[in-house]
Amino acid sequence: MKNRYIIFYKPYGVLCQFRDLSATPKITLSEYIDIPHVYSVGRLDFDSEGLLLLTDDGQLKHHLIDPQFEHPRTYWVQVEKIPTAEALQKLSDGVIIQGYRTKPAIATLLSAEPDLPDRDPPIRFRANIPTAWIELTLTEGKNRQVRKMTAAVGFPTLRLVRVAIANLRLHGLDVGEWRELSEQEIKELKLKVLPRRQR
Repeated sequence: MKNRYIIFYKPYGVLCQFRDLSATPKITLSEYIDIPHVYSVGRLDFDSEGLLLLTDDGQLKHHLIDPQFEHPRTYWVQVEKIPTAEALQKLSDGVIIQGYRTKPAIATLLSAEPDLPDRDPPIRFRANIPTAWIELTLTEGKNRQVRKMTAAVGFPTLRLVRVAIANLRLHGLDVGEWRELSEQEIKELKLKVLPRRQR
């Protein structure tokens, strides 16, 4: 049977799983996606938004979530205050979070607010504290890493949106929408992620 490959624009406040058995259940992927046997590749936190890949291709999933296999993930991050050049350099070089130095990244200050749908609920606005947007590209994905990194350099994250995973991009989807990957997208993803012998 042919594998399924789906990208989804995960809204704020949705769990990256299909069931929630906790005492106070939250919204899950099942509210949006009704395809059996596909699972999210990695996670986006409950309070984060953006690109999520789902598949039933176990080999590809393994190479995308195993820390020994690096691939780029790009985020647009709204932070409190205006980051300094020094802070951006620290994010790029790697910062210490919980005794671990993050791997080198690419951190740039966006010149304008990105074109994104409003978040529901919106971030808390404080008139006396400006905000700015950073584009941050990592090759690893530890628990709440982006938030811990920006906090470590003094600029707490207010809003976090993943916009790319390897060659896959968020554009063309509205919040809560999903679509199947094209054959070309699948081919390019495997070329970027899988060893030659497994493509």
